[in-house]
Amino acid sequence: MLYTAKNYDALLGTPGFSDQLLKNHFTLYQGYVTNVNKLSEILTAMLNDGRSNTPEFAETKRRFGWEFNGMRLHELYFGNMSKNGSEPIASGSKLYEKIIADFGSFESWEKDFKAVGMMRGIGWAILYHDKEADRLFNVWINEHDVGHFAGCVPLLVLDVFEHAFMLDYGTKRADYITAFMKAIDWGVSEGRLTA
Repeated sequence: MLYTAKNYDALLGTPGFSDQLLKNHFTLYQGYVTNVNKLSEILTAMLNDGRSNTPEFAETKRRFGWEFNGMRLHELYFGNMSKNGSEPIASGSKLYEKIIADFGSFESWEKDFKAVGMMRGIGWAILYHDKEADRLFNVWINEHDVGHFAGCVPLLVLDVFEHAFMLDYGTKRADYITAFMKAIDWGVSEGRLTA
């Protein structure tokens, strides 16, 4: 089965994000989808040719995880954004109440989430829900395939690789994060929690 890149053109015109930045980012995402499909075909061929015990197979398999997570994380990132953002998270919603329970206040959660996004380096800031313990965590993911909390569901995903903000903000990551926070579609994050 081949993956098809999703269309996120509805995000064009999002305040705080130039159309050029978004178009560049969409193109990068489409490259992940293309590479997932290519690597899937290569791995199938290697397996069918009896080359599954080779270093080439091992490295291709590792690369597949990186490309796949790059594809999926971008889908989650673009998916939790809206051109017009949304109303602030609704007091009384399940996600709001969970944030209050786990962080003490929405402001404390937001301060922590932004601090994770501001950490030096490239990567992702993700609000995860651990279903087993019913607990929320703000997590730093260094690379697409490293640092994920096993079994946890990503509720809110923020891309903090330079390609996500440098064109519009240069090195002012904090300004980018402020723009992102205004573009969050809280209904999507709520839906991820309750799914």
